[in-house]
Amino acid sequence: METAGISMLKNSVNSLVVSSNDSIEFKLVRQLADISDDRCSFKPVMSHQVFGDRESIFGYQDLKIQLYYSAARLTTYFGITYTDKVTPDKFEGIEADEIFDKISEKLQPGFYTNLDDFCSHLEKDVNFVPFGELQHSFATDDGNRSWEIYMCEVTTPGFLTYHERLQTFVLWFIDAASFIDSDDDHWRFFLIYEKYYVDGNMCYAIAGYATVYEYYAYPDNIRPRISQMLVLPPFQRFGLGAQLLDNIYRHYIKQLRVTDITVEDPSDDFQRLRDFLDARNCGKLPSFQPRMLEEGFQDEMVAEAKAKLKINKKQARRVYEILRLQMTDIHNSEQYRRYRLDVKNRLNVPYQKEQQELKRYKERLKDATLQAALSFADSSQRLESLEREYREVEGQYQQVLQRLASL
Repeated sequence: METAGISMLKNSVNSLVVSSNDSIEFKLVRQLADISDDRCSFKPVMSHQVFGDRESIFGYQDLKIQLYYSAARLTTYFGITYTDKVTPDKFEGIEADEIFDKISEKLQPGFYTNLDDFCSHLEKDVNFVPFGELQHSFATDDGNRSWEIYMCEVTTPGFLTYHERLQTFVLWFIDAASFIDSDDDHWRFFLIYEKYYVDGNMCYAIAGYATVYEYYAYPDNIRPRISQMLVLPPFQRFGLGAQLLDNIYRHYIKQLRVTDITVEDPSDDFQRLRDFLDARNCGKLPSFQPRMLEEGFQDEMVAEAKAKLKINKKQARRVYEILRLQMTDIHNSEQYRRYRLDVKNRLNVPYQKEQQELKRYKERLKDATLQAALSFADSSQRLESLEREYREVEGQYQQVLQRLASL
């Protein structure tokens, strides 16, 4: 009977473990009707940075965590609802996971826990004016939706308080994200808004943003590094990421003191976006034309990409490989073979020093049979690894070429 009781308790406990990703509901609220409109809801991509690697919450039935933001000012509402909760007296001393403190410590002070209070402040969004300097305006969806991009600094009046609310999104949508030291005046912020009208009033809704840190570069230059970029889920698939990154490029390309533009630990999605824009832009340069691409990667490409587009050598090489693949007939065995060999030679460079060290180690061995075995294993495994690396790289390049073809 005791074993059966333990089993029942265990089953009850397991039934009260829910996914934190599924339990959290975000909304960017433009009007009161959005509060009850499920179409305005979106989920986090991840929650391990708040709830741990298992991304789970224990101790609640029908748990719902509401994180609502007014679309312009980012006034915040944080609510928790459930139909039942584990208590120590019912579950032999077991307590439900703490939720409120884990999330509230990430939010800017002053958020609302009463939905009526939150709703009463929504009307203030009508008077919102974006911070900073307008950099670019454009339209999508056949001109039916309008967007604006602004650039801010830490000295922009009122912006840092706004940024404290804005950066809370990164915990749920960017892996390994952390809040930045926004007091450092080397930071630059690029924000993208949707501009729309309600009853003749011009309104704004935050759609995404990027942060850039301007590093010092000897002797009197700067090297901007893109740190974070996020387009919020309701605004994805409109090409806003490309517009935002392209605006950052335009902002820095014209500055003589900028050496090149770098990226901090780019995700796969961001790298594809970067490849697409850089390939599109480099494809217009003389040194990246088909006749030059056929002759292989050249110093002229590195120099022109850096001088005109602030692209560093490593990224210029990657763009060269993308554009050369575009002009390579993969059904022509000799053309395709030359292309693969060119890319594999580049992929193999980081391993050359390691192979040389391994060779010196094998030469010190007295056992000739062991020397041969190590040589065979090393050569065979390296060829297999190199082929896998190449296939992965070509797959990435093909995705970029598909997007280029859609222009």
